[in-house]
Amino acid sequence: MSVLPDPGASRAVLIGTSRYDYLEQLPAVGNNLTALASLLSGPHSLHLPARHITVVENPPDPSAVMNPLRQAAAEATDTLLVYYAGHGLIDPHDALTLAMPHTQPSQVETSLNYDWLRRTLLESRAQRHVVLLDCCYSGLALGRMSAPRGLADHAAVEGTFLLAASAETRTALAPVGDTHTAFTGALLETLRHGIPGGPPLLDLETIYLHLRRTLEARAHPVPQARNRNSGAHLALGCNRADLAPTPVVATPHPEQAGSRLWPDPSAVSTTAGFLTNLAAVRATSGLTQQEVSRRSAGRISPGTVSRLTSRDTLPATWATTAAYLTACGVPNDQIQQWQKTWQKLRHETPTELAKPTSSRAAGPASAMAEMGRRKIAALWRGRNY
Repeated sequence: MSVLPDPGASRAVLIGTSRYDYLEQLPAVGNNLTALASLLSGPHSLHLPARHITVVENPPDPSAVMNPLRQAAAEATDTLLVYYAGHGLIDPHDALTLAMPHTQPSQVETSLNYDWLRRTLLESRAQRHVVLLDCCYSGLALGRMSAPRGLADHAAVEGTFLLAASAETRTALAPVGDTHTAFTGALLETLRHGIPGGPPLLDLETIYLHLRRTLEARAHPVPQARNRNSGAHLALGCNRADLAPTPVVATPHPEQAGSRLWPDPSAVSTTAGFLTNLAAVRATSGLTQQEVSRRSAGRISPGTVSRLTSRDTLPATWATTAAYLTACGVPNDQIQQWQKTWQKLRHETPTELAKPTSSRAAGPASAMAEMGRRKIAALWRGRNY
């Protein structure tokens, strides 16, 4: 099943170098970081809180990257997303390094060794890792145009979905005059506008295949991907191509509903993740709010559907959520898992209890006295009026 990362338990670290002392400048990288950070915090993508996204632009030294990365790795328990845009170099030992503003091609110690980043990911508590690398070997600077293995092979990490641009020339990485680099520009375009005819949730495998077709058609190098431990089912957002207003959709056949890749509630660990994936259920169903209401046999109105999928607190009762999931066509066994997750979160999330009134706290005698005082006050208000 596809699943959106739990925003309350996920972190993103976006790293980019646009200014260099000894390598070609990449001004589009700054635009990449700004646009990607904005998109990841939006409602149609990961909906990450701003405090869960760390942007490191033009880091002066490796520690400026590693310190926030270690912090994010320690905090994330669901998904840790790491993005790098800039020049990628292959050192004499055939290891990938990430160029920084002061990097000199002949001095590997001036760049960030990817193995340091790899080890941090391996030590992270996050269940899933996503690595997006928009870099090339910078063949002109190194004096070589290729390497024995591809970028994805150098960068693969167990338990990670890695998506890497495989550009060998400066032009392929950042076309002159473009706002974004080629790879990141295509990625942003996909997440912003969706994939016509694609699934309701844009999982990493779907995104990768779409980027391959798109970039190949534009005569850009095609990206590479590596998937470990079924990370390909992790989604980076809803398919916005399927979110345009449409007439009421006909009720799908039960077998079709059962075969859909529904969001997986077992991967949810916070209220924010529960609500994000609950909203994604309707996107997966392909039904409008009105159709969900109709299929519920009047148990929930279109307005209730809207409130349920746009709230910011856990539903206080289960009945409405169960009716919503059933109307969307979620199979019964998965609805039971949703209920288990809801019960777990209800148990773990403290609720604010209403403060007792003075009459309740003081007992029956004081309650009667309080009622008497209210009646006397009401009589005086009536007389003065």
